[in-house]
Amino acid sequence: MTALDATVEQVWSWLGEVADPEIPVISVVDLGIVRDVAFEDGECVVTITPTYSGCPAMQVIADSVREALQAHGVDRLRIVSRLSPAWTTDWMSEAGKAALKGYGIAPPSQQAIDISGLHAGIRRRAAPQVNCPNCGSPHTQLTSEFGSTPCKALYKCLDCREPFDYFKCH
Repeated sequence: MTALDATVEQVWSWLGEVADPEIPVISVVDLGIVRDVAFEDGECVVTITPTYSGCPAMQVIADSVREALQAHGVDRLRIVSRLSPAWTTDWMSEAGKAALKGYGIAPPSQQAIDISGLHAGIRRRAAPQVNCPNCGSPHTQLTSEFGSTPCKALYKCLDCREPFDYFKCH
């Protein structure tokens, strides 16, 4: 199949099956890394944005995207990395957030982009309320600003005593 034979919807569907290499229960689409799918002159163009600048998984993600689409017969493919606008957890799907929670990672608990302070002056953002993904308790405590990857923080639950990662808002 050439890129001309595929539809944008098919490509999005196929990319929805590509797992994030660091968190295999969430797809690169549900994570919000895939920003756009388009066709230009018979070539499929997939635009991806890293979760943070310098993310070491981006080459693996690009390779996985390429392999997935080639497996579906898309032979003319270009992958574009775009840093601006910067990725934000606001781009994660609700299905992706649910998958994180089911995997034992607390999903972002607030929007990363909060425009409410634009009219009220500058305010310091309150610490997020992070519920334990294991027992649901709101009684949690930050242990480290960095968890198993730089985009996560390490928390512990004060009720069930289990440590867990929290996917930080950014």
